[in-house]
Order: sequence, then structure tokens, then C-alpha cells
Amino acid sequence: MTYDELPSSTEKTPRVEARSLRERVVSLEKQIRARSQVALAQGVLMGRYGLADPEEAFALMRAASQRANIKLHQIATALATTTAPAAGAPLWFPDRTRTAAPSLADLRAGTLDARNQGQVLTAALGRVLEMSGGDAGNAQLAEGGVLRMERHQGHPQAFTDYFAFVEDGTSCSRAAHVARQVTVRDIAVTDVFDEETRQVILESGSRACHSVPLSGPDGTVRGVISSHHARPVTGFARTQLVAFDQVRQVVGEWLQWYRSTVVLDALEDLHHSAVNRS
Repeated sequence: MTYDELPSSTEKTPRVEARSLRERVVSLEKQIRARSQVALAQGVLMGRYGLADPEEAFALMRAASQRANIKLHQIATALATTTAPAAGAPLWFPDRTRTAAPSLADLRAGTLDARNQGQVLTAALGRVLEMSGGDAGNAQLAEGGVLRMERHQGHPQAFTDYFAFVEDGTSCSRAAHVARQVTVRDIAVTDVFDEETRQVILESGSRACHSVPLSGPDGTVRGVISSHHARPVTGFARTQLVAFDQVRQVVGEWLQWYRSTVVLDALEDLHHSAVNRS
């Protein structure tokens, strides 16, 4: 178990102007990202199954996502990134080995439904905030080369909109990249953020943050959970870092199971509906 503390700078941050313009641009970028993956998946479905139009493809995805209780964008991303079924095959994954869901007892949230992503991520975020003493926090999942925010607590909307998708230049992106915990002791004087990003974070009431990557047995980082603190922090005790690492393992293993079980179940269901549509 290792972690990084990002270096500080003595340079202070000027106030970023035109906040309303920034917020409109961020909102537009969020919509474009969200819709582009769905549009790509619609095209995949139309070509693969000979669907008449994008609306039919969208209806198939939406129905499959509702039956599986997973988000539409997850179905879309999985469609775009998973090897296609064999031509004419009745099953997409005929040789798939199914495994039992891993234990989530270490999250100390009582009985959790392992097939309910929102429930598990909420519990994991709550556990990290409890251990860190954070005032706010968020859980992000890796999707298409970026981190997409899935759960948050205590953040204003300006923060959650701005960080709806993260590629780089933040503690969470660094934690995902290096597969280690990352601590930013004082956001106001660290070099990791550009000035606009720094200002958004400071305006949200956050002065420090700690990011925990979520990786399972295969070592793949599938997400990040971050705690945010209203005051600068001096760091975390080794016992806390070890406890955060336990969350990394538990949630990372669960995410690996979830994507190989719940998401593939949804794709199999979608394939069945597309092949047997009337």
C-alpha cells in the first residue's frame, strides 16, 4: 500500500472571471459527452442487427437498462467496447463463467444488493468519508478513458457539473493513473491544478482532498473515491491509509465482478431482444 502527497507551490490563485460563462460551457460539454456515447451505441446496434432507425436502437437499450437496473450510458459504453457476438449466434457470451458476488461486509453498511451499483457506491463513499472525516466526497468510475462522476455527497452543483467527466489535472485522475492513493494537503497552494480548476474547487468550499483508486484482483483501476475537506490537512495516519486501501480492494473486486456479471447480463438480454424482435 503506497500513496502520494502532491507538492505545494507558494503562488496564490487569482479569481477566475466570467463564472456564468464557464458554467454554461461546462454544462454544454457535459451534454455532448453524455450523448455521444449513446449515439455511437445506437449506430452499433443499427449496423449489427439491421434496425430501422436510431429510435428503435435507443428503445432496445433503454429497455435492457431498465430490466437490469443499470444506467443507459453503461449499456452504451459496454456495447461500444465489448467484442461483438458471433454472427447469428443465439447467445453473446456462450462460454461465460459466472461467479458469486464478493463480500461487501467491510463497507460496514449492513446488507447491500451487489447488483445495485448506486447502493454499493453510496456505501463505499460513506465509508471513506467516515474514515477520513471529509466534509464532502464523490465516487467516479472509469469510462471510455475518463472518470465519470456517479455518486457525490456535500458538493454544490457547480462542482458536480464541472467534474462530471475528468481526464487529467486533478488528484483523482492522478490516483487513477498511478494506481495509488493521492493526498492534496492544501488545494490553494498545490501545483496539480490549473487556475480555473483550482478556483472551482475552492469555491465549492474544499481546501484539501484525498483520492483512493479502486482496483480489483486484475489490477485495473475502475474508479476513484475522493474525500474533500473544508480545511487543509496535515496528512493521514498509516491506519487510515490501510483502511482506505481495504476499501480499494473491496470495491475494486466488486466492480470487476459487476462488470463481468451484471453488465454482461444486460448485454446478453439486449442481444436476445434484438435477435428475437418481432
